[in-house]
Amino acid sequence: MRYAIAIAVPLAVSMLAGAAQAADHQIQMLNKGEKGMMVFQPDFVQAAPGDTVTFVPTDEGHYAQSIWGMIPNGAKTFKGKSGEQITVKLDKEGVYGVKCAAHYGMGMVALIVVGKPVNLAHAATVKQSGKAKKVFEALLAQVQVAI
Repeated sequence: MRYAIAIAVPLAVSMLAGAAQAADHQIQMLNKGEKGMMVFQPDFVQAAPGDTVTFVPTDEGHYAQSIWGMIPNGAKTFKGKSGEQITVKLDKEGVYGVKCAAHYGMGMVALIVVGKPVNLAHAATVKQSGKAKKVFEALLAQVQVAI
């Protein structure tokens, strides 16, 4: 019995310590930000596996949605509701593309890199349109610098 307790206590403590280390990254959804109109701020986030990202609807009419083809294999897609805050736990390493579908053409996109950007090459091949294409080119270039 003592042996089981001697193993269980350190295991439980290490699990709690791991959970305590997870960070929550806040991303505002704005009509006007540092980089212009209709933006996520910040639009580039580096996170660790297990971290969460909270999308805060600072201005109404925005929501965060994962972009098909721009999330790691096995990661869960997500889609918030207009004007509502959403928190997403990021368990899989890789690149996550995010958009506000209502303002995608205006370039309201973001990129989150969790751990190693294992799906970067694939994410870069996903077709983009409007201003989002130009914004993603700049965001993907930051990943190269961040590696």
